[in-house]
Amino acid sequence: MIQAQGLCKAFAAIQAVDGFTLQVERGEIVALLGPNGAGKTTAMRMLAGFLRPDAGQAAIAGFDSMRQGLDARRRLGYLPEHAPIYREDTVLDYLRFVARARGLPRAEAVQALEAVFAGLSLNAIAYQPVATLSKGSARRVALAAAVMHRPPVLLLDEPTDGLDPIQKQQVRAMILELSKQSAVLMSTHQIDEVLSLCPRTVIMAGGRIRLDRTTDELLQQSRYHNAVSFVAQESIAARAALEGLSGVSGFEQNAVDGRLYVFVQGSKPQNQLIAERLAHRQVPYQDMRLEYGRLDEVFAKTVAEARA
Repeated sequence: MIQAQGLCKAFAAIQAVDGFTLQVERGEIVALLGPNGAGKTTAMRMLAGFLRPDAGQAAIAGFDSMRQGLDARRRLGYLPEHAPIYREDTVLDYLRFVARARGLPRAEAVQALEAVFAGLSLNAIAYQPVATLSKGSARRVALAAAVMHRPPVLLLDEPTDGLDPIQKQQVRAMILELSKQSAVLMSTHQIDEVLSLCPRTVIMAGGRIRLDRTTDELLQQSRYHNAVSFVAQESIAARAALEGLSGVSGFEQNAVDGRLYVFVQGSKPQNQLIAERLAHRQVPYQDMRLEYGRLDEVFAKTVAEARA
């Protein structure tokens, strides 16, 4: 549903995007994760047909984003970084206008409006002028405009930017629901958003895709994958008890909460073995966890390698 092959874009001497190749199918939610300046927004704009690439091709639902732009955009819901909305309208009037512009029949438009107003909690601001909205409210209205026609393809650039925790939950729930019938590519730099929404993650840095894996595969690349952590009042005694234990390769203690991380070799979890050793040595501990890995660590390492 979303296809990109070798997209490139330069601004003067800066190569913003270099060889961007990606495919996203219906039912997928893919995170485009990268630091500021990685090229995420530029790639999104080329996919949406709002920016002509210097090289390469992009297609939405089988239609070339540039040569068949109108057909592509009919099948696209695009939330740009700075979404344009008519500031003089009320929220309800603006979204009614969007429904008409999308060509939705009256009955379908009413259903679409009811769905986005309920899903994004817009009823309280329905008659409020768009110009007076907070950043978070304006973002939710822009998202409603992008998704109300339930398109087969969604390109969402930082969809939860400026939202409070409750609003983020609402937006994430809506994206999950829409993904059942749509291909979703969303750019973000929020690790928690990736972990809660996206089974697949693409890491971008320096204008290039550096990694394209399932999110679980990326977590397995973390040195924290299968590490065992716990809290022990006698952390020195805990380390001494575990020194030399088969499979244990190192330790790290969090300076803030005192949690001790025990790193292990191989792919086999060692939490049971570690718990037994601590009990045998009579070292008390609390809240033992088997760690799944840290995406932020993999992300930081990937970006650092790209900048080296």
